[in-house]
Order: sequence, then structure tokens, then C-alpha cells
Amino acid sequence: MSQSYKNKYAVILGGSAGLGLATAKKLAHEGMNIIIIHRSRRSVVAAFEDAVREMEVSSCEIISYNTDALNPKKRQETVDDILAKLGKGVIKLIVHSIARGNLKPLYDTEGGNTLSNEDFKGTLDAMAVSYYDWVSAFAKAELFTPSARAIAFTSEGSSRAWPQYAAVAAAKAALESISRGIALEFAPLGITSNCIQAGVTDTESLRLIPGSDKMKEMAVKRNPYQRLTLPNDVANAVYLLTRDEASWINGTTIPVDGGEHIR
Repeated sequence: MSQSYKNKYAVILGGSAGLGLATAKKLAHEGMNIIIIHRSRRSVVAAFEDAVREMEVSSCEIISYNTDALNPKKRQETVDDILAKLGKGVIKLIVHSIARGNLKPLYDTEGGNTLSNEDFKGTLDAMAVSYYDWVSAFAKAELFTPSARAIAFTSEGSSRAWPQYAAVAAAKAALESISRGIALEFAPLGITSNCIQAGVTDTESLRLIPGSDKMKEMAVKRNPYQRLTLPNDVANAVYLLTRDEASWINGTTIPVDGGEHIR
């Protein structure tokens, strides 16, 4: 176990599957205690609990909150509970991996259901503003360690267009901007903030996007290594950013895609 992780915790927002769960597993393997905040349906709770038991083999503490991370009251209750259980200055890392967006077209020639103002607001709140909400809540509660890290998962969609992805794309662009703001304005607390732009990864969230099979096919062709990004690729990058040697990386968006973005 790294001494820099001793008695330190990583908070994973949206850690029950995909990139978030892979990150939790990697950090647990490296000796960091894990707090997973997720919203899991009954049908997937058993699989999530199995994953938690696997992480516990690493002799680190795993704390799980199955709650609505977007509800201000639930957020404060969770922060208060963490503070009561663990005390101040224990959170080394917060990872934002919440994927809850509206996938609808902007325009439908047949008069079908299109994105509404509320769809945009809900997606932006879930996938962008909530990053700031949680960082701010932990900071106010003095839960962060000195030299803490805040990391959010973005995608190439923040600067590209894809059918029925406009609300999520807007949220990803906003997320990157919020991350830069956190990098600047939370610096006095010793907190860095960065986004990881994962390559196309075959997760449940990706499969919900209309045309995702075509997206995966195109990604493999563009990628110099001719494969999709894996959740573990992203988890490894998160781990690297938690290292002491990464303390001067701040306010940027880092592609973790094997070079997919260069083509």
C-alpha cells in the first residue's frame, strides 16, 4: 500500500458500473479506501454487492450509499454521514462518473418527441453541475485532504456532434468548463481538477446511445491500436493522477483513448 493512501478515501460518484466501478476496483487494489455513491435498481444490486465483496479482499474499507446523488437533501445527508463516520481531511479523491442524460433528437421530421428545455436542464444538472455540487459540499465540510484530486469523466462528444446526443454533448462541454473553474478557484485548498476524455468504451451507458454500434465500429477504425478503450484503461489513468508526482497537473482534459482522438 502506498503511504500516500494510508487512511485516505476515494469517493466515486456513479460507481456501480462501467468506468466508475472499474476505477473503484483499481484504487481498492492499490490500497485506497473507497466510498461509492450510486443509484442502483434492485435488479442490479446483487451484482454490485458481488463487486464490492471482491474489492474487500484488498483489505481496504468499502462504504456504499445507494442514494440519489442529484438530490440536495440526500447529498447533504451523505456528506454529514461521511463526516460523522470518518472525520475531516480524509477524502483524497472524488471521481464524477454520473451518466444520466436525455437522448432525444433536436428535430424530428415526423414530429416525434424532441429535446425539451427541461431535458437539457436535467442532463446538465446530472452530468455537469453535480460535479461542482459535490466538490463544494466536501470542501465546506473540510473533508478533503491537502493536495486532493477531483476528476470528471468527459467524452469526445463535448466537441463533436452525434444524432440524439445534443443534451449530453452540452453537459460534457459544461463539465469541462466547470472543471477548469474548480481548478482555478479551489486551488487555495490544494485541490486539483481535471477531466479524463475516455475513448469509446463498451459500457451500458454507451449502449443506450442510438447508433452506438456504428460509433464503436468507427472508433476501432480510428484507433491506432484498432480496439476500443477498456474501463481498466481509464481506471489506470485515474490512479496515475492520484500519485504525488501528478500534483502539478491541473485544469486540463486528458484523452485516454490510445490515440483515437488524433484521427
